Amino acid sequence: MIRMAGARLAALALTLAAPAQAQAPAVSPVTVKTASGLVTGQANDRANVFRAIPYAAPPVGPLRWAPPKPPKPWASTLDASKNGPSCPQPMNADGTPNAFGGANGPVSEDCLQLYVFAPKAAKKAPVMVWIHGGGHRVGAGWVYDGSNFARDGVVVVSINYRLGALGYLAHPALTRAAGAAPTGNFGLMDQIAALKWVKANIEAFGGDPGNVTVFGESAGGGSVLALLATPGARGLYQKAIVESGGGWGPPKTLAQMEADGVAALTKAGAPANPSADQLRALPFDTLVPLAGDYGPFQDGRLMTKTPAQALALGYAADVPLIIGWNSGEDSVAFGGLLASTDADRTPAGREAFTDRVFGAPARWVAGQAAGGKRAWLYHFSYVGSRFRPRVTTAAHAAEIQYVWEYWGRRTPMSVVSDEDRAMAKLMHGCWVSFARTGTPACGATAWPRYDPKSDQLMEFGSPSGVRTNFRKPQLDAQEAATVPTLKLAK
Repeated sequence: MIRMAGARLAALALTLAAPAQAQAPAVSPVTVKTASGLVTGQANDRANVFRAIPYAAPPVGPLRWAPPKPPKPWASTLDASKNGPSCPQPMNADGTPNAFGGANGPVSEDCLQLYVFAPKAAKKAPVMVWIHGGGHRVGAGWVYDGSNFARDGVVVVSINYRLGALGYLAHPALTRAAGAAPTGNFGLMDQIAALKWVKANIEAFGGDPGNVTVFGESAGGGSVLALLATPGARGLYQKAIVESGGGWGPPKTLAQMEADGVAALTKAGAPANPSADQLRALPFDTLVPLAGDYGPFQDGRLMTKTPAQALALGYAADVPLIIGWNSGEDSVAFGGLLASTDADRTPAGREAFTDRVFGAPARWVAGQAAGGKRAWLYHFSYVGSRFRPRVTTAAHAAEIQYVWEYWGRRTPMSVVSDEDRAMAKLMHGCWVSFARTGTPACGATAWPRYDPKSDQLMEFGSPSGVRTNFRKPQLDAQEAATVPTLKLAK
């Protein structure tokens, strides 16, 4: 799983960290009826936009570190015109967006909300549900503006989910209190609850609940892989896209996570042998800084296998899949936590890091999925013209602005070239066509489905095109070294 990002990701996060209404033209109110009550958003020239709609009850008090519950219905119309708080996470004291998720502003445990960007007068439009990245520690759904997806006939839903210790902490006291219910994977449970909300409500916004694509980047991409491995998410989506989500993670049990949780909460001031109620009484601001290996894990209840195990053993959801990685994924390791040796910092080490953590896992996942409903593999190497020649590789998260065809409030359009716009049109079009039909039809060159025998992928770069046996010796070597450690046997 992806935990931290580097300097170039920080710069990219700043470009994306724009409240969508900052760019919005003149608007008018638009009201939709959901299962919980009426919500009024804003219609602009590209989309009907609804912000901070609750998809679950506030996870506070007895619901902290518990599976999400449905939101309570509201009697009056809910104002869905303004962004809500981000889930608790580290924030910059000066109010600027945090480096690794692009969020700023208020935080609150009452954060299980989502954002809808819908085409005007849409009926049965394809739906895409976005899971943001940020190392399972930072980020928020409101950061991303889906208006251009709506302009092109797709309903986009971007979600918040519990992060850090509040999202993925396990503890024996919480396990005892849970009884037979799942525990530990609270952020993953939130994502499933949001998908259930989409299935129940998205038709009212013009979307097709039977044509849902779940997509995410970095920790969000890893979350998509976790959803593929989780039986409780089956039937809530029909297609999946994983951007820089890895795919190889060492198995970690509930007992291991509980031991980590005990150590972390002891540092946070928890009493010895605490009850679940005592833990839930801890102030959330003492929990936000807690370090940990946060992210979905096989708790034995909700998620019984790692994504790699589920794929290898045939237990993963069989849906059309796009998966890929960027040429400069090593940026996630510098200024962060993933580069563990000096060798990682050499040019060869940086390439090997990208191959080991992102490239080889993406190719392996595509190969495992290729025997089912089809998979497509990509490599993103395009560097925005404004960064050249100083930057030569595409940093972790660099593809997001092209997928969304959205540059953010911190990137003046005067520095976005025609070449940049052409790349955004190409990549955004691929994602839109996949959401519509399950096949990424985009550009003049056909993107072949992945087959380990032919080993072809689509490179989005300068120029773009189909590549055969891309970095095959390097990726083969990483696969040979890592796959035996994944405990794939039945």
